[in-house]
This record gives sequence, C-alpha cells and structure tokens, in this order.
Amino acid sequence: MLQGRTTISKFLIEQLHGAEDQADLAALLVDVTAAVKAIAAMTAKGALGGFLGSLDSANVQGETQKRLDVLSNEVIIQSCEWGGLVAGMASEEMEQPYALPRQFERGPFLLVFDPLDGSSNIDVNVSVGSIFSVLRAQGIGEPREADYLRRGVEQVAAGYAIYGPATMLVLSVGKGTHGFTLDREIGNFILTHPDLSIPEETSEFAINASNERFWEPPVQRYVAECKAGRSGDRGRDFNTRWIASLVAEVHRILMRGGVFLYPRDTKDPGRAGRLRLLYEANPMALIVEQAGGAASTGRQRILDLQPEALHQRVPVILGSKSEILRLERYHQEYDSGQDKPFVSPLFKDRSLYADGARA
Repeated sequence: MLQGRTTISKFLIEQLHGAEDQADLAALLVDVTAAVKAIAAMTAKGALGGFLGSLDSANVQGETQKRLDVLSNEVIIQSCEWGGLVAGMASEEMEQPYALPRQFERGPFLLVFDPLDGSSNIDVNVSVGSIFSVLRAQGIGEPREADYLRRGVEQVAAGYAIYGPATMLVLSVGKGTHGFTLDREIGNFILTHPDLSIPEETSEFAINASNERFWEPPVQRYVAECKAGRSGDRGRDFNTRWIASLVAEVHRILMRGGVFLYPRDTKDPGRAGRLRLLYEANPMALIVEQAGGAASTGRQRILDLQPEALHQRVPVILGSKSEILRLERYHQEYDSGQDKPFVSPLFKDRSLYADGARA
C-alpha cells in the first residue's frame, strides 16, 4: 500500500480479507466514516453554522447537552440504522439502547459510541472527537441491554475521529492501529499514518491535577515522582499535559507517546471511575494496545473487564507500556500493604495535620 494513496475503503477490503462477516464489517465502518464527515463539517463551521451552545436538557449521566452532542448522535444513527448492518446501537446520549425502526433489516453487529467526546471544549474551539466500538450481535431478535455488556476483548473493530486542524480517523480491526486523514478536496479518508506505534518509554503524562487531593495513594506517589523530575527517584524530568478531551489525549499519545490518567478517586464515592467502559474505555484500550501500549484501571486490564451496566464508569490509565506497568505495580504494592501510605510533602511535622497536632 502506498502511504497517502490508500483510501479507507481499499484499506478495509485488504485488512478484512478472509475474516468472518468481512464485507458487512467493512460496509459498517464506511457508514461510520460517512457520519464522521458530516460531524466534521458541522464542527468546522462553528458559530457560523449555528451549532454551538448548550441545550436545556441533560444526558443519562446528568451532564448538560451541547447542541452538537445531540446533532452528532442523530447523524451517526441516521448513517448506520438503514443498511442492514447493525442489530442495534447504544450511545452516551441515550439512556437505553436504540431500537431500529421496524422497516430496517437487522444486521450482524452492535455499534456503541460517544458521538462527541470532549464537548465541553466546543465553545472554546479545542479539538473534540467521536469514539466508536463494534461488537458481533448474539442471538436473534431485538438486542437487549444485556447483549451489549461484553468484554472489550470481544470488539471486532474500534476507532475514533478527531476534529482538529485536520480531521483524522484512527481505526483498528485487530491488526494494528492505523490513521487516516480526511482529504476535503476529494471527500475521502486517506491512509497517512499506517501501523502507529506508541513508544514504550515516555517522559510525559496527562492528568487533571485539580483532583489531586482525591487521588488514591498509588497515583499520588506516581505523580509526585514525575513532578520531582531529575532530582527525584525517576532521575529525569517529565512534562505534564491536560486537554480534557479523551480523543485529543489519546491522539497525542499515539503520535509521540505518553500516559493519560483518569484514575479512581474519592471526589464522588458513588463512582468507581469517570470514563464509560463500553464506548470510551474499551475502544481506546483496543486502539492503544494494538499500537503497542497498555490500558488498565490500575488494578486490571481494561479489555478484560466484564461490564455490569450500559453506562458503567471505570478508572482509565493508558499509554506507554513501561509507565502503565509501573502504575499497576504501585497499586499492587499499596493494596498488599507493601508500600507505605503516601504522605504529601505539604503536611510535615509542623503541619496542623501532623500526629502531634491531632493529639
């Protein structure tokens, strides 16, 4: 394949040759790319298109919906419901799975997606994206919610689109991770980043530092070591980043390495994590692993998790493999009692929080 000349349709035919349901899977992914093009056009127009701003409604997670959240959700549904390729769909923006209209034939796949990740950044013109995951449908008839609750290792395809200076689609069908750039002049995605590979070592991490007081000790320990830099245990300086858009964070890691952390914390004790397992964590974990990286909750491989609910949230730590293994070791040492509880250097002997002060 000649880099820059291979369209996504040709790529999928070659990648899926001989695979089960290969023609149907390729056709479904082409439908997804059609939706991505439409969403890219809306995001590119910004205020000129009248698509910005919030609505007076909230999604199932209680988050205020942006106008583009709802429009993007509708675009993906309308692009994929009619072709006889999906049995059903589920989205961040819908409390229950989407039941196809009766006139449309049911297909062999389930599609789950976050139609517009990072939508809080829309009004400030920061990169946003769409995330999707494809599973094989099981059984006959209308899929139930339980039919979507499948481990990430069962995904047959996953990907994301990023709407930035250029629109890119990053995709895996289990044979590596590959990036395509939208050529607006011809209206097609062209292979520009074949066989993406995440460096095993990195000196860059991304985390929302405003939540530091709520982190578990293993995460506090890791971040403190990174911030200590050359003078600390790691012996080298680290850079920190935070965009508040999962798509943008993962894309940066795929391009140059790094670690992204949205760990478990105590800010909301009722939630084990912040990111949704089925349509955020699982597809990104597949993409990262297929590029040579790793994706974990800190205690378990994400792709091995058994979902318990459609909108279940989990901790997410992903990126360069050596750093993910270190973070897993820190969690293991803490859970087993081998590691002393982390104590912030802000609270030393003269602190109000010292043992003597509490006596």
